[in-house]
Amino acid sequence: MGETPPENPVILHLRAILFDMDGVLVSSLGSVERTWEKWAQFRGLDPAMAVRTAHGCRAIETVRLLRPDLDALKELEWLEQTEIDDKVGLQMLAGVRSILETLPANRWAIVTSATDKIAASRLAHAGVPLPAHLVTAGQVTNGKPHPEPYLRGASLVGFAPADCLVIEDSASGAAAGHAAGCPVLATLHSHSVESLRHADWIVDSLADLHVQMAGDRIEVRFTPAFVRPEATAAH
Repeated sequence: MGETPPENPVILHLRAILFDMDGVLVSSLGSVERTWEKWAQFRGLDPAMAVRTAHGCRAIETVRLLRPDLDALKELEWLEQTEIDDKVGLQMLAGVRSILETLPANRWAIVTSATDKIAASRLAHAGVPLPAHLVTAGQVTNGKPHPEPYLRGASLVGFAPADCLVIEDSASGAAAGHAAGCPVLATLHSHSVESLRHADWIVDSLADLHVQMAGDRIEVRFTPAFVRPEATAAH
């Protein structure tokens, strides 16, 4: 994905927005990576590989993949508490506050691979309001990159996936949104442009978006850093 971005801004008219949490709304990357590095060292794994595998995915699925011999639920308890305790650098990301203040409460949801406890802790610490609609790791059978989390998010807000913009920062999250049939906008918080091949558009951060209500629709305007050839600006 190395196309020249269009000179004109992309303008989308949508019914709802489905936000990932980590790396989109809050800057939790340091906490996540430090936790998986500690776990990997303790369990005899390569820390860098564990971090790459864990990004954007449910912790319990990462544990089952990397150490299927362990009790995944017990490992999850340790990972969960370690992430909750590590709040260094945790804050709301640029552009988030103004967007959330613009959106009606029933027009947005958070769809995260984090557990209920981690999501509640991070949102509270960063000052992000608890959404009316929240999909966490324990509420789905299949985590990202499976489409189930975003299909559930679209169902909660009450609109077809095609009318819900997914905003992600991870490769697995972008793949999940794409598989669910949602238009996908990615930020460059944690992954490279090349890895975000399932995103329709890529921006640096949410600070690059202008969001407003246009009648019964959400208007999202931005100039992408990169755009997938199949993406359409007329949504």
